Amino acid sequence: MEQTHVVADRRRFLGYLAASPLAGALFPGALGSPEARAAEPPVPTITALEQAINVFDLQAVAERTMRPAHYGYLQTGVLDDWTVTANREGFQKYGFRARRLVDVGTIDLSVELFGQTWASPVALAPVSSQRAFHQDAERPSARAARRRGALQMISTLTNVSFETLVDDRQAPLWFQLYPTNDAKTARQLVERADAAGAGAIVLTVDLLAGGMRRETQAILARQDTGNCQQCHDRTAGFAGYLKRKAMFDGVDLTRLTALGDPKLTWDYVRLLRSWTRKPVLVKGIMSAQDAAQALAHGADGIVVSNHGGRAEESLVGAIDVLPEVVAAVGKRVPVLIDGGFRRGSDVFKAMGLGATAVCIGRPYIWGLSAYGQSGVETAMRLIDEELISTMRQAGVGRAGRISSADVIKL
Repeated sequence: MEQTHVVADRRRFLGYLAASPLAGALFPGALGSPEARAAEPPVPTITALEQAINVFDLQAVAERTMRPAHYGYLQTGVLDDWTVTANREGFQKYGFRARRLVDVGTIDLSVELFGQTWASPVALAPVSSQRAFHQDAERPSARAARRRGALQMISTLTNVSFETLVDDRQAPLWFQLYPTNDAKTARQLVERADAAGAGAIVLTVDLLAGGMRRETQAILARQDTGNCQQCHDRTAGFAGYLKRKAMFDGVDLTRLTALGDPKLTWDYVRLLRSWTRKPVLVKGIMSAQDAAQALAHGADGIVVSNHGGRAEESLVGAIDVLPEVVAAVGKRVPVLIDGGFRRGSDVFKAMGLGATAVCIGRPYIWGLSAYGQSGVETAMRLIDEELISTMRQAGVGRAGRISSADVIKL
């Protein structure tokens, strides 16, 4: 089933490229003839949310209802998108050990992080600008997290204020920080989130030097015939962009030129640590060496991530480096991970390799775009159900007891 969706999604994407004047230059011969494409069977789309059997059904609806530019923004990697592919293909390198005649009548998915218990190890990763996917922006996602008892990280670049989302979630939210090029602004953002009840501060470090070219986003934007100027006033520059982001209300935007600063070093983690008493995690770690540096400079946790393939075209999947990161930090701090998670079995494998929790991004946004809050809840429910069935096949009754003995390197 999953492979069918992967092939179908690639077919749809190539269909977008077929309309591009650069298609032949970018992928000579890849698209085939118009007659061959027309002969391909249509990709079925569900007509009601209750028909969804996996998150790819939500993706199919989101793709057909979302503006091409917004779909491109969500789905893009960088350059040839090979790191996006690497994130998914990494899970094929691991299996799980099936066990029999173990009492798994009751399954406990709960996990604990910094003294807070969450109903599932599946958390919502920070995704910016969710008004591109739903008129109520991030609010339906926060309400869905509340209904599911899930951990949620909130982006610096939300359309709705952190305070509003804390009220919607009615539980501590983790604040993901883009430090910008100005330390005073960064501290202002952290202190605001802290005062609103942030449960942790998550410093994103994989885009500090700027990202690589997001070609899929650019190509699909060409196919969008809507009026982008209504929401994107490109004449206003970076300050105009930040004016649409609620966390920058009251911030002196004249000081800001970027969301990161290529001159930052590990000392910044120690500086951030001095601004808050909340746990500080470093997100964007893709090596044992950097995990050790994060801990040495005061980090309370690690998030293994390549920004969903949107940071670097390393061709290295997040799951590929998880074992070395876990080995580097031992049991000293929790290790979370994101990047390519679509199935409960993916979550099981990551936890077997040492992850404390797993963050999903694109799957819940597919649900948000297609069906609002109910779609987000469904994305989380489907992955939780698959995790439960995997745990039963593996003979593990509690998520916290999934171990390396349950995972097999293929």
